[in-house]
Amino acid sequence: QVQLVESGGGLVQAGDSLRLSCAASGRDFSANAMGWFRRAPGKERVFVAGISSSGIRTYYIDSVKGRFTISRDNAKNTVYLQMNSLKPEDTAIYYCAAAWSGIYYSSYDYVYYGQGTQVTVSS
Repeated sequence: QVQLVESGGGLVQAGDSLRLSCAASGRDFSANAMGWFRRAPGKERVFVAGISSSGIRTYYIDSVKGRFTISRDNAKNTVYLQMNSLKPEDTAIYYCAAAWSGIYYSSYDYVYYGQGTQVTVSS
């Protein structure tokens, strides 16, 4: 059974940093793309960042470019999201996701999701 478990969320002030982690189990995702989505209050889930299986290629939505960094450790079957210079508009539930393929930049390829971790940024 595939499981993705996020951790690292919390309540921070604007300008602070957080590092989210996602531990995958149940199968080896080293050949699959991994990513992060978020759902802000009252809004739909949005694809935030993706990373190729090798970790070399990454994708970000414009609003987080230069502030967020996605990375992965295939030996640990884990993916990370380093979030710097956080803004109140980053407040959301953040979901780890795994793709069925190596396509890291398309939200449609992500088929496995974790339960999410809450990130709240106060002004």
